[in-house]
Amino acid sequence: MSLLITTLVTFVTFYSYLLIIRVLLTWFPQINWYNQPFAALAQITDPYLNLFRSIIPPLGGMDFSPILAFFALNLAGGFLRAIPY
Repeated sequence: MSLLITTLVTFVTFYSYLLIIRVLLTWFPQINWYNQPFAALAQITDPYLNLFRSIIPPLGGMDFSPILAFFALNLAGGFLRAIPY
């Protein structure tokens, strides 16, 4: 059980880093999201972010869904870390 929890915590941490990279790269409008490695990053992160985009649509051109996505991911990571080994 300890290996499973450790693996899940590592996955949540790694996925959080991918989301941070994805959000930071959206500040650069010249990036073509159809070229690699950006297309792979979008394919990995967009399904998760789309869950939250359906809850919070972009307001005034600003996409606030990553805030909720980070909150949910950190909450899940916190619950996993709180599980006793």
